[in-house]
Amino acid sequence: MAAIRTLRKLCQHVQHHVCSLHTSAPRAEAVVISGRKLARQIREETRADVEQWVLAGNKRPHLSVILVGDNPASHSYVLNKTRAAADIGISSETILKHSEISEEELLDLIFKLNTDPRVDGLLVQLPLPDHIDERTVCNAVAPNKDVDGFHVVNVGRMCLDQSTMLPATPWGVWEIIKRTGIPTFGKNVVVAGRSKNVGMPIAMLLHTDGRHERPGGDATVTISHRYTPKEQLCQHTKIADIVVAAAGIPNLITADMIKEGAAVIDVGINRVQDPVTGKSRLVGDVDFEAVKKKAGFITPVPGGVGPMTVAMLMKNTVKAAKSVLQFPPERIRLAVAS
Repeated sequence: MAAIRTLRKLCQHVQHHVCSLHTSAPRAEAVVISGRKLARQIREETRADVEQWVLAGNKRPHLSVILVGDNPASHSYVLNKTRAAADIGISSETILKHSEISEEELLDLIFKLNTDPRVDGLLVQLPLPDHIDERTVCNAVAPNKDVDGFHVVNVGRMCLDQSTMLPATPWGVWEIIKRTGIPTFGKNVVVAGRSKNVGMPIAMLLHTDGRHERPGGDATVTISHRYTPKEQLCQHTKIADIVVAAAGIPNLITADMIKEGAAVIDVGINRVQDPVTGKSRLVGDVDFEAVKKKAGFITPVPGGVGPMTVAMLMKNTVKAAKSVLQFPPERIRLAVAS
């Protein structure tokens, strides 16, 4: 009887082993990258940096924010920035101006803050009213105080792989990729969106040489935009190791466009109406629920890139306070005028 029981167990083991050869385990869903967790880590690093700077006898870093008009989203973004500043020991102020302010008046205010030794970092919250030229305003902020990284000098230095004030959102995307351990060297990347403040800088950071002063990702980058046919976009995303969605189009990136195990970084912020509740909610450019079943890594909206943007803005403010970047005024004038 003992021999029969042993033989029966052996048969059951063999049967189970054979069945397991024909049955693959269900694929795990993507790792959801918490931008809040990473941003908290960066803010803790920055807080320690600020305290060390102040303990060494230096002035506490100060950020000035100019907010024009009454756009609710802009007011919310600025409040998040000033709260983050207070959390890590940076003093800040928000200067409110009515939407009818003239461009000349705004430029005069920027000039005063540029020359105010109390101010280390300066940003003008975008968008601005239609009668004000945003490029003129961005170029009016002194490059060494330009914590948004939008001045033409800072953009140029970024494109030349030199140390500079990096735009906060692209820098946040770069830090997400690096700190999560997602490889970029020799990888295929698609950036959906070519805006000068987000899409273009992300592409620059990812494709440039990792050996340079401002190291890049050494990736092969494809940029798509509003005139890229959807079928062409699909051809590129299906072979991409990393997809960065920054087009401002809800559900632009769907599961059928992503290869197994790809990293998907969603920069989009879109307000849509929930078909069930009828209330508005925030979504990204990626069909999150479907794509996370196929991707290897994915960022959520909200809670992904957004918190990282604020964290990197704080790092730029500390960089400005330390006067890491010094630009001769005459060179700045030439760059802006050209």
